[in-house]
Amino acid sequence: MTTKSLRQAYGETLVELGRENKNIVVLEADLGKSTMSILFQKEFPDRYFEMSIAEANMASTAAGLALTGKIPFINSFAVFSTGRCFDQLRQTISIAGLNVKICGSSAGLSDYGDGSTHQSVEDMAIMRAIPKMTVLVPVDAHQTRQAVRAMAKRPGPCYIRINRNELPFVTAEQGDFEIGKLYPVRDGGDILVFANGVMVSKALEAADSLAKEGIAVKVVNVPTVKPLDKQAVLAMAAGFKAIVTAEEHSVIGGLGGAIAEAMSEAPVPLSMVGIEDRFGTSATGYDELLACYGLTADAIAARVRKMLGRR
Repeated sequence: MTTKSLRQAYGETLVELGRENKNIVVLEADLGKSTMSILFQKEFPDRYFEMSIAEANMASTAAGLALTGKIPFINSFAVFSTGRCFDQLRQTISIAGLNVKICGSSAGLSDYGDGSTHQSVEDMAIMRAIPKMTVLVPVDAHQTRQAVRAMAKRPGPCYIRINRNELPFVTAEQGDFEIGKLYPVRDGGDILVFANGVMVSKALEAADSLAKEGIAVKVVNVPTVKPLDKQAVLAMAAGFKAIVTAEEHSVIGGLGGAIAEAMSEAPVPLSMVGIEDRFGTSATGYDELLACYGLTADAIAARVRKMLGRR
């Protein structure tokens, strides 16, 4: 299985955008070697601003740069880029609709060694609740490149959630990407699984396993959590016996919540695979942590069977 780091793809795309548009600037909170914004620094040192461990100042500075016509990308771990500067993201950037792009790197549980203080289990909920904010969760390195390019073109504040680890390719290198669009990646007629991030590949594994039991699972990649195409969700859900959502995030306020809200006018039985009301914890490896929190292909398969009345 071919994999690539989403962080690497993110940093490389920043450099490409910097070459194409002199108004692209990058701000970092002392984590450039981790977020890979350091690639931009090496190529454009005069357009790179190291703000140290001061995310609130970084967000405020980005707001000022946006007012001068620059397109600032601000970077930190997801738990910090959404939590430590929430006031600035809401009050200064989003109320004014400023053209600031926020990268939440090492998202979810992917920073497996540093524990709950560095693991963002609630960042999608935080950012999805802010009016005017776009929220993106790419599935692989290819889609990361496409999503970053789409962010740069889209006016207003945008948040992208980047996994720390190498993930398998699900999309094509030259595949299309449109903010708000849903992407079916496997067809099936018994049950529908909406997933994003690392959980798309887990859902595909579950679908392969369930196919051997005669259960046909449709898997849809949802890289845009906000704005979510409600009509597309309803159209895809029509005729299915049940829906399962799968995400590396709290079951409160993330993808599952967004799908449930979209389905509220035409309800279908729905179950969410995600992190139950818990913080993260340390582990010796990423897969170990995903297993601990039930974010596996087996967990998705078990939930599908349960929703279909099978054991």
